Amino acid sequence: MTDDDGPPIGVLDTLRATPATVRYLLGGVLVNQLGAFVQTFLVLYLTHQNMSDGTAGLALGAYSLGTAVGTVLGGEATHRLGARTTIVVAMAGSAPLVAILPLLARPGLLVPLLLAVAGAGLFAQSYRPAASVLLSDLMPDRHHVMAFSMMRIALNVGAALAPLIAAAVILLDWDLLFWIDGATTLVYAALAYRLLPRHAVPEPAAVTTTERRATGRAVYAAMLRDRAYLAYLVAITLGTVTYVQSSVSLPLEIVHDGYPTWLYSAVLATSSVVLITCELKITSYITRIPTYLAVGVGHGLNALGLALYGLAAHAGVFVILGMLVYVSGLMTAAPSMFAHPATFPAALKARYLAAMHAVTGLAGAVAPLFGVYLWQRFGQGFWALAGLTAALAGAFAVYGIKRDADRRAAEAATELAEPVGGAA
Repeated sequence: MTDDDGPPIGVLDTLRATPATVRYLLGGVLVNQLGAFVQTFLVLYLTHQNMSDGTAGLALGAYSLGTAVGTVLGGEATHRLGARTTIVVAMAGSAPLVAILPLLARPGLLVPLLLAVAGAGLFAQSYRPAASVLLSDLMPDRHHVMAFSMMRIALNVGAALAPLIAAAVILLDWDLLFWIDGATTLVYAALAYRLLPRHAVPEPAAVTTTERRATGRAVYAAMLRDRAYLAYLVAITLGTVTYVQSSVSLPLEIVHDGYPTWLYSAVLATSSVVLITCELKITSYITRIPTYLAVGVGHGLNALGLALYGLAAHAGVFVILGMLVYVSGLMTAAPSMFAHPATFPAALKARYLAAMHAVTGLAGAVAPLFGVYLWQRFGQGFWALAGLTAALAGAFAVYGIKRDADRRAAEAATELAEPVGGAA
């Protein structure tokens, strides 16, 4: 997305153009993320409760499966019920399931535990398509990419602070983690109900015949025929697989090369600070160039950063350098990548967003397994493979986004030409 209809978009311009409802939405996302402990600490908690490693892994798998299903259902609910209702129902449904996990984490209750964990994952992630739809609908079109950058910052701030909060809470009581998680989820539900607009489903008279016929089955069938969007989803999948390696395979590499564990902590802290403080400014620049070029350059930087990790055995500076290059790639590509599904018509938007979130969740769930196996098999050569994967993701992203932009430009030109042809 480029801003061809006005002056360059600045950070202050975007902040001034942000409606109060969007501020409430982003505030709710931040509050929810601050207390989102289940996925991060579930395995540690269950092993602390003397449950087996296999049971803990099975529970995490159930949660991941629930999130994948939840994003699809969340997209469908958003289209049928509206964004605010979906967010409120999702958060209100997740809170009690999360809060009762400490009561189920004991021998003999494996099936109820897995059902509760899967349900918590389903409800917890079903709000994301709704939040994305609401964000794109409430923000002016020219600020869409910047708006999704702001949402990413809210998520990153929460993700950076949540482990610090959890470390303090664990000293008091492990069970408090899940009770606080449930409480913050309820707070988000209350904020959404009180502060977000009703945002009802469009009346039939307000939509076109094509949109009226766009049932869920028809939309997903059309999506499977859309080569441009399928290429985009492949790019999201491959990009997520490589992104996860920074938190799975990189610490293994650091320990294997004989560096102290604080180096990994320094990498995490620095990357979080850079993302939180610089992404919005970087986004203000990338909105001035074609979207396909921004995502191509960003994935290229990702590939270079991952390759630099492969040189870590020679000097620890390559870990820091690789992180800085990789994070630069994230700031360049990610806002446009995650804003892309929101550029589709209203009849498609929620479901296209849901598909994006679903493949992201599935890729994030399987990426640790593939990453550890390949790292153990190829050693430092793994990072060259990861870099090539990131570059391949970039190629799919450029193809998908550019092809879609060209198609829309052709459709717009045809619409402009129709009155002239009709008058002839």
